[in-house]
This record gives sequence, C-alpha cells and structure tokens, in this order.
Amino acid sequence: QVQLVESGGGLVQPGGSPRLSCAASGSIFSIDVMGWYRQAPGKQRELVARITSSGVVNYLNSVKGRFTISRDNAKNTVYLQMNSLKPEDTGVYYCNAVVSGPTGWGNYWGQGTQVTVSS
Repeated sequence: QVQLVESGGGLVQPGGSPRLSCAASGSIFSIDVMGWYRQAPGKQRELVARITSSGVVNYLNSVKGRFTISRDNAKNTVYLQMNSLKPEDTGVYYCNAVVSGPTGWGNYWGQGTQVTVSS
C-alpha cells in the first residue's frame, strides 16, 4: 500500500508564493512520474505539472513561468513552487504518483489540499 500526503495549501493573497509538498510512503520500489493536478469548483481535474524520475517536466500552459515542479527522489517527495498566484489558480490540488511496489505498478492519489487565492 502506498500513501501520498500533501501539505502547504491554504488561503493565499494574489501574487503570493506558496509551496506544496507531497510525500509518498509505504511499500515503494521505485516511483516513475510524479505530478500535481487541480480541480476548481464546477470544472474537471486538470494536470498542472508533472516530472519524470529523470527530471523531465511538463506544465499546463497557464502556469508556465510561474510554477516550478521538483522532486527529491531520496525522500520520495514532489514539490510545487507556485509564484504570482492568480484567483484562477484556486482549487483543490492533488498529488499523483506512478509507483512500483510488491504487487506491480500502481497509480496513486493524495487526498488533496485546498488552495484559495483571494484578497
């Protein structure tokens, strides 16, 4: 079993720069892709950023230049540094990881952390 635990969300003023963290724990052999998704009220969940085990990154167009994803493979942790936040960045942010364990590969999700951008 694998658990993903996110932290770092909350109420942020426009222009703020919070950092989200997500730590994976449990029966882990290796982690392939780690990423962050978000879901705004009334909208579908969308990919915000993803990073492979070798460090290749992809971003949602609307966050390019403002958000930076990184990971610490030794700690099985992925981060999302968010800068210049806008109200439209509001949503529940979910961590995702593709993990290899005793029973094979699995796709895992965190419980989500709310990010609200408002003055």
